[in-house]
Amino acid sequence: MKGLKEMLLQEQKRLEQILQKTTEQLKDAPCGRLRVSKRKNWTQYYCCTERGKKAGTYISKKNESLIRRLAQKSYDEKILKLAGKRLMQIQRILKDYDEEEIEKIFLKEHGERQKLIQPVEPAWQQQLQRWMEKPYEGKSFREGLPVILTEKGERVRSKSEKILADYFYRNGIFYKYECPLYLKNFGIVYPDFTFLSKKTGEEVYWEHDGRMDDPQYAQNAVKKIHAYEENDIYPGDRLILTFETEQVVLDTRIIERFVRKYL
Repeated sequence: MKGLKEMLLQEQKRLEQILQKTTEQLKDAPCGRLRVSKRKNWTQYYCCTERGKKAGTYISKKNESLIRRLAQKSYDEKILKLAGKRLMQIQRILKDYDEEEIEKIFLKEHGERQKLIQPVEPAWQQQLQRWMEKPYEGKSFREGLPVILTEKGERVRSKSEKILADYFYRNGIFYKYECPLYLKNFGIVYPDFTFLSKKTGEEVYWEHDGRMDDPQYAQNAVKKIHAYEENDIYPGDRLILTFETEQVVLDTRIIERFVRKYL
């Protein structure tokens, strides 16, 4: 399952944090365990210890702090046991789990043998090639606009888009420039860059809004972002957003971070 390893790593981190928190809390936990006895509308609390009475020692309700700490201790011990068990299971899976293991079986076959085989799933390069080969008609350029060409020889609308396109091209990241996308209740938009995610098999869109100090431009940009969201395409998931103003220019370090995180 694509993306499973990342999900397992996230769950491992979550469980490790839970274990750390509960372990710290148990260090200061009181001795004994809490026994709760409820009769009709009356609830009584007892502290049971190994050496104490079997029924436990009665705890006055005035000592609410002790009651709560004993209840928390019992809960934390259960959480500690379960989280430890699940963490061990995840660590065993991660030890030899490879998301690309099925694809690798096909790729390790001799080239001539590969021609005779129908793989259970298309290899990533095959998926990417099919996606790239799908024709599309991008947004046209108005007359009089400056001609800005990328290293790939593709025309773009701004110097910032050239910076982005050149970065993708130099790093072997395949993309489509201004490939049309229909957003329900909004119409056709032309994302600056569209990618195919290897993790999910879904398209990821990159919008660069370069004139955010222009009120009308900024308003239109926000409307388009809302349209993405209404079509279940959310920033930080399948939508990458970068911004510029006259005073704040595109930071290549941000580009690198976004590429590592999403692409």
